[in-house]
Amino acid sequence: MSRPRIVIVGAGFAGYRTAQILSRTARGRAEIVMLNPTDYFLYLPLLPQVAAGILEPRRVTVSLSGTLPEVKLVLGEAGRIDLDARQVHYTGPEGEGGTLSYDRLVLAAGSVNKLLPIPGVAEHAHGFRGLPEALYLRDHVTRQVELAAATDDPKRCASRCTFVVVGAGYTGTEVAAHGQLFTDAQVAKQPLRTGMRPRWILLDIAERVLPELDERLSRTADAVLRERGVDVRMGTSVKEATSDGVLLTDGEFVDTRTLVWCVGVRPDPLAESLGLPMERGRLLVDPHLQVPGRPEVFACGDAAAVPDLENPGSYTPMTAQHAWRQGKVCAHNIAASFGDGERQAYRHKDLGFVVDLGGAKAAANPLGVNLSGVAAGAVTRGYHLAAMPGNRVRVAADWLLDAVLPRQAVQLGLVRSWSVPLDTASPEVARVPGRPLGDTPSPGGAGPADPARNQPGGEPAKNQPGGEPAKNQPGGEPARNQPGGEPAKNQPGGEPARNQPGDETAKGSPDAGGKPLAPPPGQPEPGPDVAPGPVRRTDRPSQGDA
Repeated sequence: MSRPRIVIVGAGFAGYRTAQILSRTARGRAEIVMLNPTDYFLYLPLLPQVAAGILEPRRVTVSLSGTLPEVKLVLGEAGRIDLDARQVHYTGPEGEGGTLSYDRLVLAAGSVNKLLPIPGVAEHAHGFRGLPEALYLRDHVTRQVELAAATDDPKRCASRCTFVVVGAGYTGTEVAAHGQLFTDAQVAKQPLRTGMRPRWILLDIAERVLPELDERLSRTADAVLRERGVDVRMGTSVKEATSDGVLLTDGEFVDTRTLVWCVGVRPDPLAESLGLPMERGRLLVDPHLQVPGRPEVFACGDAAAVPDLENPGSYTPMTAQHAWRQGKVCAHNIAASFGDGERQAYRHKDLGFVVDLGGAKAAANPLGVNLSGVAAGAVTRGYHLAAMPGNRVRVAADWLLDAVLPRQAVQLGLVRSWSVPLDTASPEVARVPGRPLGDTPSPGGAGPADPARNQPGGEPAKNQPGGEPAKNQPGGEPARNQPGGEPAKNQPGGEPARNQPGDETAKGSPDAGGKPLAPPPGQPEPGPDVAPGPVRRTDRPSQGDA
């Protein structure tokens, strides 16, 4: 008799934890298959430290095959789920289609960037939910400071050294806190014009920073930001974004080349495509994490609306602490569905919050005890080391080196602006030059592929200027900082990305003979104000890279 197959879609906090527990309890009695676009789990709470140059990118990634040896990894993005046939159709990293049949299905696809109908934001802003976006922001900020230091134009210098972050939740607060320290360290070695320094602006329509937290922690974070020189503006947001700056809701126009969008997340569109009962984009499940009427389908994490038994009538928030715990309950209930143990309902107890503010500063309330300053910083880092499923020694080593050595502020040029569009449902996968959208056969032969999901990473298509980013690409897994042995709440989401074009030589790069290729028509030659890269988009202003 063949073993039953359990397919897990997504390797974020919920999916990873489900696979981890199942692999221990199944003991080879079931085939566990994980479908994910990347081969690693991303520890999202530390993503701001990657953007600030504290941690190297691989430090916050955990190998799926290395830590889940009993789980079969299938690289790909789910495009369509046939509930009646019990099949998941997916697209592989090189555009090939595939199908996975299942006896039990776990939907843990997570969430994607939340967009608002604000003119220019989708075109000129970048999110912060995946590793590609963090790497892009690191390079972009470094570039802007270097270009600002080289220019003699005061206005251009000020514009390049102004960084606007929208959203004062966990992600935006940590990005602004780490960003100010990062740019201050850069200009200490490469001074700007007399009297000028980098300027970080944090915007939110809320009344205070970190509105989800206890007011005392909010005040602590606000005080640290303002002390460092971050321009904190509550009750203010963006009315319009352009290539030259942003128009705020209070009427002020801010000249800037950098707009970081951290306003929140929405569930991955895959859940909604199933045609099942939803709650604000999340798939409705019972307290046992099963879909009513579909006992073979389980959902957890940001993709699921799980009843909050501690607060009847409401649903658990979209946080990593809940996702991690739900993954454990989901694994036990799947085992129970095969006769191994008893089902259990999902219940939770809040373990507190940690917010890393850079340096030795943090705000935390583990188990309800409010901490700030160095004590909070020690608790925050200790929590992250305990919660990470791998790479603890490497992360601790990077922290130690950062404390005694200066950071390396260099541009690697691995991720370009056009490869990390804000309007994407795949923050874990950077866009690469590829075939035009819509011409890829869908898995299972059902017509054109869903452009939101089937983005091949194979050979770049010829004559495609810059590989214009696709809209509505599928998404990753959210997360955020929570102490207490569980992954943290509301940390930026997504997974690390592939960003490797195919075998063809990129346009504008040296050919096989070592001669530089001419840029496409309308593309500027590289210069002091033109960001280096294989291709620049033709549908945007040539100045700046934001």
